[in-house]
Amino acid sequence: MFNIYKEIKKRILVLDGAMGTMLQAYKFTEEDFRGERFKDYPTPLQGNNDLLSITQPEAIKTIHSKYLEAGADIIETNTFSGTTIAMADYNMESLVYELNYQSAKIAKEVADKFTNQNPEKPRFVAGSIGPTNKTASLSPDVNKPEYRAITFNELRVAYKQQVEALLDGGVDLLLVETIFDTLNAKAALFAVDEVQEDRKIKIPIMVSGTITDASGRTLSGQTVEAFLTSVSHIPLLSVGFNCALGAEQLQPYLQRLSRETAFYTSAHPNAGLPNAFGEYDEAPKQMQAFIENYLKDSLINIIGGCCGTSPAHIKAIAEVAAKYQPRKL
Repeated sequence: MFNIYKEIKKRILVLDGAMGTMLQAYKFTEEDFRGERFKDYPTPLQGNNDLLSITQPEAIKTIHSKYLEAGADIIETNTFSGTTIAMADYNMESLVYELNYQSAKIAKEVADKFTNQNPEKPRFVAGSIGPTNKTASLSPDVNKPEYRAITFNELRVAYKQQVEALLDGGVDLLLVETIFDTLNAKAALFAVDEVQEDRKIKIPIMVSGTITDASGRTLSGQTVEAFLTSVSHIPLLSVGFNCALGAEQLQPYLQRLSRETAFYTSAHPNAGLPNAFGEYDEAPKQMQAFIENYLKDSLINIIGGCCGTSPAHIKAIAEVAAKYQPRKL
């Protein structure tokens, strides 16, 4: 059994890039999203990327393979919206277990193939746990500041179901990511802890927050240090940041994080900031140069890409990461 704790001591681990960016290139239609099985489904399904693990599994396999070929050590499951809370948009709450299980199974199959080809470089699967589309600590209604669209307990129940399915499907670790509301993340971590107790297992957990703008805070208002304090009650594999900012803008926050934490650190920034059309223009070589600054500064143990990144970006990142030593705890 390959152990991620062993590998992370040896080298900087490379995480994959964006799933959504890669799926957009397929230009899947409503019919493609539905496949044969959901041909007559009453709700529009286009845009439900997690569903593609069931209706277009070959596309998902191909994307995972491309990232592993580019040099990724860790690939993420196609389960960013894999909770009953997020799936309610498509009336697909009842499919949550299957979506997570299938996504994990596909990723694991591809990762194992690459590990078997080169056991010197084992590949790992991270179960991707997104933030949901609700927030537990802020009101969505400016006129009712006391109102909450979701409770901690509802989040805990939904996350627990997702975690169980991901583990049953064979993931090696869990990634609670793109955290804009730390209370949501705490519900996810509470759920993970429950599953660890129920199953008498220890799961490596990555936690990755999102600094939403130049204020250097999360959407729910926390600074880097406050965010770190809020999630450090659980023994984590790593803590870091992803999304919202490009690699260059993220660096000062990673400096603060890596100074303050005793966990390993991770980052998977966007390919720069979005342009007027919401697209990401930063070329692989540009992103590589910004990431090299993290490496020179010994800020990082796990590095990858978020929105707008492709296998070309991950290849450039993997090339530069191989030249540096990981950050020491």
